[in-house]
Amino acid sequence: MTLDCPDRPGIVHSLAGAIVAAGGNITELQQFTSPDSGRFFTRIAVEGALIDDLRRAVGTVAGPLQANFEVHDASRPTRTLILASKAGHCVNDLLFRWRGGDLPVDVVGLMANHEALGSLAEFYGVPFTHRYVVPENKAEFEAEVLRTVEEQGVELVVLARYMQILSPEMCERLAGRAINIHHSFLPGFKGANPYRQAHNRGVKLIGATAHFVTSDLDEGPIIEQNVVRVDHTMSVAQLVRKGQTQESQTLAEAVRLFADHRVLTDGARTVIFR
Repeated sequence: MTLDCPDRPGIVHSLAGAIVAAGGNITELQQFTSPDSGRFFTRIAVEGALIDDLRRAVGTVAGPLQANFEVHDASRPTRTLILASKAGHCVNDLLFRWRGGDLPVDVVGLMANHEALGSLAEFYGVPFTHRYVVPENKAEFEAEVLRTVEEQGVELVVLARYMQILSPEMCERLAGRAINIHHSFLPGFKGANPYRQAHNRGVKLIGATAHFVTSDLDEGPIIEQNVVRVDHTMSVAQLVRKGQTQESQTLAEAVRLFADHRVLTDGARTVIFR
């Protein structure tokens, strides 16, 4: 169970009583009160209670607490759709971890705006569809993605180096359940060939950022970040390889955290219960 509400005394006491009333036993409890927003956040693992009973019991105290809450079956994988373009490093890493049982997701499909990843999807046995996206048919492709989300019961959409900007309407429809990955340099380099720009400037750190998708490009709440040290001896190709490794690992960890229901949003920030 995850829950957030305005902070006040007695929240944990109320929740514990509701869990006991539903026949549940708390096996893990993490909590945090944000000094910035004044909100209380918690993630509670419960055993022994039926989900519907637990949801009803918590619902009786959620009203007075002005709380938002969700109850999930921890044994059920998160239904996930992957969007991609031509680059396969993030897609391959996600599918490899999924097939190996390292990610608690169920990948229902891979949709791309190029056909380059068709053989990769076939190798992993994932349904694959593609359409070359141009301004004239972008709305059609996004509508197809949203139909897939609806028909397949998709709970998470992963932009695994999907090189298209989502429309504000699609961002709104997928709010809180779409994750993007991009390079994250100090200093930041935008536009084409960021790794070459980084090489030309002689950067000492490169990295990656995974965040929720919003209509503000690359400005959504951050879920996970990583950096790796580099130096002047490295070529552009070596920077790309190191950067892609960071992108793959960072995106996979963000997906795992989301699928484990460990990510809660606090305005423009996230609360992560690891």
